[in-house]
Amino acid sequence: MQLREIAIVKTGLVLSRKKAEFDHETMATYKLITLRNITNDGTIDSTTYEEFKSNDVLDSHYFTQEGDVLLRLSNPNTAVYIDKEASGLLIPSYFAIIKVDKSKLLPEFLAWYLNTKEVKKEFERFQSGTRIPSTNQNIIKTLPISITTIDKQKVLIDIYRLHLKEKELYRMLIEEKEKRFAGLSKQLLHKSEDNHG
Repeated sequence: MQLREIAIVKTGLVLSRKKAEFDHETMATYKLITLRNITNDGTIDSTTYEEFKSNDVLDSHYFTQEGDVLLRLSNPNTAVYIDKEASGLLIPSYFAIIKVDKSKLLPEFLAWYLNTKEVKKEFERFQSGTRIPSTNQNIIKTLPISITTIDKQKVLIDIYRLHLKEKELYRMLIEEKEKRFAGLSKQLLHKSEDNHG
């Protein structure tokens, strides 16, 4: 089965067409999702969103909606699932927007699937452009997809969420250990300076 049989794939807005050059041209200001907001794990870093000043009021289909899957069109082609918190963000043209038939495929499962090594290799094979290789809509639409039952998809998503939580906890633990080591080494250096001084 190909992805286009169970999903609609579109791309985001070409920003240059709607960008207000001067303040008096600004009809609306929107929060914009950018490549910086997408982590390598396929999660959204919501700490900062850029603002986009538009010379027009934009159509709703250019904004993230809960249940969407966004796919970065350039390497490393990271996919993210859009949850409630990440809805309402303006999507630029360097993302594909994928809306799936939820009765056959869960969006979170699709985001996980698109982030697997096998699929990323598939994207690399078909990328065009030499400076910044990118993936076109047709490659995404014709991507072969193997579907399992919704129940199995749910189980996999639950395991994946736990995996991401563990990774985050490890990252925080390592950060804490780094801080502790830096403090300890500073303390030891000052002590030895005091002894020599």
